[in-house]
Amino acid sequence: MNTAWRFAWRNIWRNKRRTVLTMCAIGFGAALIVFSVGLQLGQYDLMISGSTRIFQGLIQVQKRGYLNDARMRNTIPDAQSLAKKIRHETAINDIAVRANGFALVSSKERTYGVAVIGVETQYESYVSIIPGLIKSGRYLSADNANEMVIGRSLAKNLKVKLGDELTILGSGRDGSIAAAVLPVTGVFESGSRELDRSMIQIPIKTFQETFSMQTHAHAIVLYHQNSALLEPIKSQLDGILMPMNENLVAVGWDQIQPGIKESIELDYSSGWFIYIILIAIITFSIMNTFLMSVLERTREFGIMLALGFKPLNIGKLVMMEALILTVFALTIGTLIGISVNYYFLINGLTFEGMEEIAAQYNMPATITPQISLESSLLGPVTILVFTLVAALYPALKIRKLKPVEAMRHL
Repeated sequence: MNTAWRFAWRNIWRNKRRTVLTMCAIGFGAALIVFSVGLQLGQYDLMISGSTRIFQGLIQVQKRGYLNDARMRNTIPDAQSLAKKIRHETAINDIAVRANGFALVSSKERTYGVAVIGVETQYESYVSIIPGLIKSGRYLSADNANEMVIGRSLAKNLKVKLGDELTILGSGRDGSIAAAVLPVTGVFESGSRELDRSMIQIPIKTFQETFSMQTHAHAIVLYHQNSALLEPIKSQLDGILMPMNENLVAVGWDQIQPGIKESIELDYSSGWFIYIILIAIITFSIMNTFLMSVLERTREFGIMLALGFKPLNIGKLVMMEALILTVFALTIGTLIGISVNYYFLINGLTFEGMEEIAAQYNMPATITPQISLESSLLGPVTILVFTLVAALYPALKIRKLKPVEAMRHL
């Protein structure tokens, strides 16, 4: 076997220029795909982090069925105590309780229907960037304060400014009328027009009192910057929730925002369409290399057949040559791709104007590629499979050789 490997290695370098060019093509393709996939996955991480960080969180604990039937009565009893327990048992501090309602909000001139969100003022900044996006005024001061913050678009629509009072009119958890008059203490701009024109936030205790919620709430929101930990955290939460209340469930960002998940899957699929085209070009390159090699060595193969070598053994030798050449080139290309990803992982990758936009919306200003088994090996392994399949064609041509005719070949 060692002799066969030595023969294969020697045969690869018979035509050094062709071998080097083929290795460069394979290595370049591998490095490009490793970098591109890593960058693509890094962009998805940034997209997920951005969308979950704005407001929704990575995971929410809800009453079972609330996601598809967001009724006021579908609540979590004693939600703040449960949130405290989850903080203690998971060691995740980025947790906040929210209560959600819908009401009419009226100024002196106009009335709009909006989502009214009751928040824990102490913890909301851990799971949402909205407290850091107050453009005028200040954020909520305490859980029992009689005040509210609203989006800039809603403030324009209602024609209100800081200090103006708004009337909230809705329906409480017990069917009673929920009414309150609260001053505007802050105006935020999240970067999402839909959010800025359709949501107000009030302190959790004020919400519970206004909407007859007692100690109930609708969601316990958890945020974690590593979206890859979604399933482990959900499993851990299920282990905490099931013994306490089987009606409570942990819901991931992909269930809360399925549109983002579908967009990522579509973009990833279209990206791999481009990668497959690149791999096909590399495949034809390797097939051409070994087809030329077989044609040049026809006389040699004829002599080997005449000496008693079986076509299968010669074909295995050719496949071994393809394997050595491809793995050698892929190893170099993969290491280059990982090195480039590591450089940008440390230093970050940014584009002109990105820093200003990111600062405006309290978001990261750089993209960091992802270094993982998927980003590092998926592309090279795919190239390896394609090139070995391509090398089968010249290897199979050996089976058709006639020893006498092959030895006469010049």
